[in-house]
Amino acid sequence: MLPSRMGRKLASIATADGVMMTIAASLSGRREFLRQVASTAVLGAGLAGCSSPAVNSAERTALQFLHGVASGDPLQDRVILWTRVTPPAETDSAEPAVYWQVATDAAMQTVVAQGSSTTSAARDFTVKVDAAGLLPGHVYYYQFIAEGVRSAIGRTRTLPRADVRQVRLAVFSCSNYPAGFFNVYADAARQNDIDVALHIGDYIYEYESTGYASSHAQALGRVSEPRELLLQLEDYRRRYAQYRSDPDLQALHAALPFITVWDDHEFADDTWRDGAVAHEARKHGPFALRRQAAMTAYHEWLPIRAPEPASLQKIYRSFDFGSVLSLHMLDTRVVGRDQQLMMSSYYDHQRHFDAEKFRHDVASPRRQMLGSEQMAWLEQQVQQSQARWQVLGQQVLMARMEYPLAIAMGQCSCTDYAALKRRAARDPAALGRHEQDWLAAATLPCYMDSWDGYQHDREQVFAMMQRHRKNLVVLAGDTHNAWASDLQDAQGRQIGVEFATASVTSPGMEGAYRERDPEDVAAMMVDLIAPLYYAQTSKRGYMIITASHEQVRCDWRFVDTVLQREFEAATERSLRTLPGPGNRRIEECAGSQPLRAASGADIDTIVA
Repeated sequence: MLPSRMGRKLASIATADGVMMTIAASLSGRREFLRQVASTAVLGAGLAGCSSPAVNSAERTALQFLHGVASGDPLQDRVILWTRVTPPAETDSAEPAVYWQVATDAAMQTVVAQGSSTTSAARDFTVKVDAAGLLPGHVYYYQFIAEGVRSAIGRTRTLPRADVRQVRLAVFSCSNYPAGFFNVYADAARQNDIDVALHIGDYIYEYESTGYASSHAQALGRVSEPRELLLQLEDYRRRYAQYRSDPDLQALHAALPFITVWDDHEFADDTWRDGAVAHEARKHGPFALRRQAAMTAYHEWLPIRAPEPASLQKIYRSFDFGSVLSLHMLDTRVVGRDQQLMMSSYYDHQRHFDAEKFRHDVASPRRQMLGSEQMAWLEQQVQQSQARWQVLGQQVLMARMEYPLAIAMGQCSCTDYAALKRRAARDPAALGRHEQDWLAAATLPCYMDSWDGYQHDREQVFAMMQRHRKNLVVLAGDTHNAWASDLQDAQGRQIGVEFATASVTSPGMEGAYRERDPEDVAAMMVDLIAPLYYAQTSKRGYMIITASHEQVRCDWRFVDTVLQREFEAATERSLRTLPGPGNRRIEECAGSQPLRAASGADIDTIVA
């Protein structure tokens, strides 16, 4: 998600003021595997920037596994296994046979499932198999073999039965190759207790090589390929090939099964059902063709099980982690979303903003985010689930991110608004009429690409959770910044919580506040937005979600740089939520330091 949407939108309000191979089955073996994965990543790091596989195609004389291995969409008895073979240049038209094995041991001696498949240029030489007949809650190892060449060994696991005590998920979003190294993925690959990796969108970016967040690409050896804007199937395939050549991403895919959904940049910026803000039909051709190309490449290159192979646009699906949680992966982008509203269209010729019509339209039942079919499917899944927690894995912020009307309309700066609040607390009788009006006015949603622009669908989701008495946790990405918010319906009733991850590499709000203390910026956001509990607007990282029957805990883990391969990582914030009526809100974890409240002086400094 570009700063031109969430990041730039939030920044503009203040600017207007001043305005993510050997293995043993034991724990020690697990750690040894992770060490080997990490060392493989470091070894590959020196090679990744030299050239792409395509550049050296003329030198290839034997089949290779250049893009690693991956697994995904685990169920209790099966898991998707993935790889890609790169044939010799002179045999690109071949259809190589690829054999696969699943074993219970790292040495691949105790094989419990095996088979073969063929691939060809028609599927970009990718291989996907649904390895079945496995046992619930078990760790497995897998490998591919083609023409005597063996791939790396990957590690995966199946979903557990009902008696599981705890589930740990790593959550990623917004991984932009030219913006920096995938240190976030490297750190996650080294963790020894994650069950599944969730990537909730913007796995790739579609821009040309000189486009968004590319200023360091040349120096880092991470210039986007192809260099042009992605429009055709071959364009998207080449971009996925480049990303999947990254050693840190390969290490994470080899270490953990992935569950993924797309957001907009797998297609085009601000994609909706029938178009995208950044797609010009006259220049780029019919959007339907571009969308189909993007979907085809996504299904080729990601270890995803299509619920309906004949309908690639349907990727919403559920995963039950025993009795602890049901994970519902949603598509808020392609299958049902209506076009985003534009706030600029609510100004008349005299620059008067029609706030009443705007509020009416954003709440209209005609505006859909999920579409009626996906909404009905979600309710069925939620109703049938026996798990303690209902977790929505999806792309954009569901929490209300509304601003005081006077700030949103540019009538009052953040500085003046903060000062006004302080004066009102000291001496409310001293306020003028217009100042009283500013403080009394309703807030205004400003980020139309999020659930704020589709409020009726949001209320439907909240209502179904209340109707079925469920404990709700929403996971989000998209904005490049980390957030935690309470989820409340239009009547102010507490429904659940939202945990939002920072980006893998894409820049956050720090670019809009280069001279400001990031802690002050985050404090300002928490002060301005009522449901917002926590913000981190300047660091790259990911979330670790730990769910049990007793609580869901979120740990935000950040790296100190994406511009160097040497980095440090740390867990900097931890929050939790508890189940049951009267809970279902954000709470502090023991030992977690709350974000300090923004003082008036802080906000004055931020916007000065």
